[in-house]
Formats: sequence, structure tokens, C-alpha cells
Amino acid sequence: MNNYTFYELNFYFYDMKMWAQILFNKYFLSFAFMLVWVLFFDETDFFIQQSRLKDLDNLKTKAAYYKKEIEIAQQELSDIQHNPEALEKFAREKYFLKKDNEDIYIIEYPQP
Repeated sequence: MNNYTFYELNFYFYDMKMWAQILFNKYFLSFAFMLVWVLFFDETDFFIQQSRLKDLDNLKTKAAYYKKEIEIAQQELSDIQHNPEALEKFAREKYFLKKDNEDIYIIEYPQP
């Protein structure tokens, strides 16, 4: 049998009574219910928000990549419009155009 003194039991029950008062407080219960609801059951719960934040970061990196690509394309367009050598280089590389006295050989390497 346990050998608890009266004061130890009184302290134990007082501690339990205090926790019971806290746990069954209407404000604490309301807060706990709302916290559980927002974390797990709401339409935009915590896990969906984390997923959306990850998607947002991916979209931001893609937007930065495409902005950089747009700047490169605009620079190439400017070069093509103002520089005849750049226009000839672009036509030869992209559309495989050639002069009348030239032959073009296209070598394709197998993809690994």
C-alpha cells in the first residue's frame, strides 16, 4: 500500500483540482476547439497553407527564371533588329539557312 502523508495527498488533489479548473474553463475549451478546428478541419487548414506556401515559392522562382529569359530574348531581338551579322547568325542557327554556295551538315548526338 502507498504510504502517502496527508499533506502529500492534499497537495496532489489540490494540483489535480487546479488542472481540472483550467482544462474545463469555457475560454480554454473554446480556444482549444478553435485551434483544433483551424489546424485540421478548416477549408484552409495548416497543412494546406504549408502546401500553398511551397507552391508560391516554386512559382516565384519560375517567375524569376522567365523574367531572366525574357530579358535575354529582348536583348537578342534588339541585336537582330540592329545588327546584320547577328541576324545572319540567328537565321543560320535557328532555321538552318545557308548561302547558295554552302552545304550544311547537321550532326545529332544520341541522347544518353
